[in-house]
Amino acid sequence: MKRILVSGGAGQIGSELVPALRERYGADNVICGDIKIPQGSLAEDGPFVQLDCLDEEKVIETIKKFNVGTIYHLPALLSATAERNPQKAWNINMNGLLIALEAAREFKCSIFVPSSIAAFGPSTPRVKTPQDTIQRPQTIYGITKVAGELLCDYYFIKWGVDARGVRYPGIISYKTPPGGGTTDYAVDIFYGAIKEKRYECFLREDTRLDMMYMPDAVKAAISLMEADPSKLVHRNAFNITAMSFTPHELAQEIKKHIPDFVISYSVDPLRQSIADTWPDSLDDTCAREEWGWSPDYDISQMTKDMLENLKKKLLN
Repeated sequence: MKRILVSGGAGQIGSELVPALRERYGADNVICGDIKIPQGSLAEDGPFVQLDCLDEEKVIETIKKFNVGTIYHLPALLSATAERNPQKAWNINMNGLLIALEAAREFKCSIFVPSSIAAFGPSTPRVKTPQDTIQRPQTIYGITKVAGELLCDYYFIKWGVDARGVRYPGIISYKTPPGGGTTDYAVDIFYGAIKEKRYECFLREDTRLDMMYMPDAVKAAISLMEADPSKLVHRNAFNITAMSFTPHELAQEIKKHIPDFVISYSVDPLRQSIADTWPDSLDDTCAREEWGWSPDYDISQMTKDMLENLKKKLLN
């Protein structure tokens, strides 16, 4: 069979997507590629290639060597990190994507490219944001995501490249630390709750954002790539969501399990200004209708699972 390459496979999403793909398709059929060499199973349980997404020759060499038929292209500088170095963010997020799309075109690969709620801006409808709506983001990360969505559509329309993607909300995971995003508080808060029974949040208590638990994020990527292409009207940049909450609401959910947990607030102006331009909630009707999207976790299920697994990780 044609093999799968996960570029950026040691990152927050990739480190959980790679094992899920290996379990589904066989360990030898899923190549983890990343600029950094990971410890443990990612490099040991299946093929690993040290891969810089900006190294076009190495990307092509890897695709040819392993007979790759599907690419999950995950490398990106995230929102808050990107704002501190916009030139680097543009280079990685856009030039890395262009190299991956060109390789997909040349070798007839299908390709998954994640977008984000950051692709929206302050003029976008905030509640139940439609699939097709105005997109005028005010961050370099968001700008690269909009440009990436358009570029993926262009490669499909122009050359028939099977490019697919979702707009991820904030992603919550106990396995890997967050990577410099505006929604990182929703991961950090669990570490604070378990270690110190307190957490100082960098967003206002009433900042409502869409979120998703990592198992659902992985499920969405695999489900979309396995979907019948004839049923995909949009193909690329599907709105998906699982839950929408504020820091205060998440803290209240944690208190059900850790009653003496205390949250305080010290607002980071950069990340708050970014969050204030993002939607409160997304309308994911198109994803549900076109490829059967449905999340498994709500805020209660996610909180219980996060605390149980993070306690094992931190306290054992």
